[in-house]
Amino acid sequence: MEKLQAALDKARKSRTEHGDLPDIDRAPENSGAGPVGRGADRWAALAPLELKDESLVKRRIVTRTARQAATPFDILRTKALLQMRKNGWTRLAITSPMPQAGKTTMSCNLALALSRQRELRSMLFDFDLRDPTIAAFFDTLPEHGIGEAMTGAVPFDKQAMRYKDNLIVSMAQREEPDPTRILLADETAKKLDVVQAEYEPDVMIFDLPSLLVNDDSRAFLKNADCAIIVARADVTQYSQFQVCKREVSEQTNLLGVVLNAYRYDKHAYRNA
Repeated sequence: MEKLQAALDKARKSRTEHGDLPDIDRAPENSGAGPVGRGADRWAALAPLELKDESLVKRRIVTRTARQAATPFDILRTKALLQMRKNGWTRLAITSPMPQAGKTTMSCNLALALSRQRELRSMLFDFDLRDPTIAAFFDTLPEHGIGEAMTGAVPFDKQAMRYKDNLIVSMAQREEPDPTRILLADETAKKLDVVQAEYEPDVMIFDLPSLLVNDDSRAFLKNADCAIIVARADVTQYSQFQVCKREVSEQTNLLGVVLNAYRYDKHAYRNA
C-alpha cells in the first residue's frame, strides 16, 4: 500500500512540476517485444485488441502502418511529443468547438501513430460519453465500458484492452445518461492517478466531447496537462473557435490547434 501511495504521489507531482518524460529515443530493451519493466506484466495481462486495416481505413484511421496518408498524423505525433517532453506533460486532451470536426478521428490516428514507436507506451481513453465512437471506429465492443472502470464497478484491467505491446485503449460500451457525474467526480481523477501509477504510460490521450455542446469537457479538462483543439475548415465558425480556445486555456495548457479538412488550391495560390 505504501508503494502504491508513493507511486500516486509521484504521478501527481509530475503533472504539477516541470520535468523530463521518459526518454522517447531509447532503444527497446527487448527486440522481440515492446518495452519491458515498468509494469510490463500488467500490460501483458490485458485482453488483446485486434484491428483490421481495411475497417480502419474506411473510417479514415490510416496510421496503423507507415504510409503516405499517415504522414500528417506522424508529424503531429512528433511535434506533440517534443512539446510534451519539454514541459514534462503526460496527459493530452483532444476536443473541438462543435461536433463533426474530426476530433475522434484525430485521437485514434494519433494513438495508432504512437503505437508504431515501440519504445513508447500510450493510452487512449474514450471520454466522449454522450456520443462514444472509438469502439465503432475500431470495430470492437468491449465487455465493459469505461464508465464502469472509472466508477469502480469493474477493475480497469478487466475493462481496458491492449493493442500490440504498447497501446492501451479504454472504450465506452454505450452512451452514458449523465456523463458529468463521471467526468467531474474526484473518484475518476483518483482512478486515473492509479492507472498512471500502475501502468506508467508515456502519453495518455483523452478523446473529450466538443466543448461548446455541454459541460462535459469543462468538467474534465483540469485533469489534463495540455489540450489540442480540432477545428474543421468548412464547419467551425471563428467565433466558436475563439470561445473554445479561451475556455481550454483557462483550464489547461493549449498545446496546439489542428485545422481539419482544409482544401489547399495550389493553382489559386500561384495566381494570387
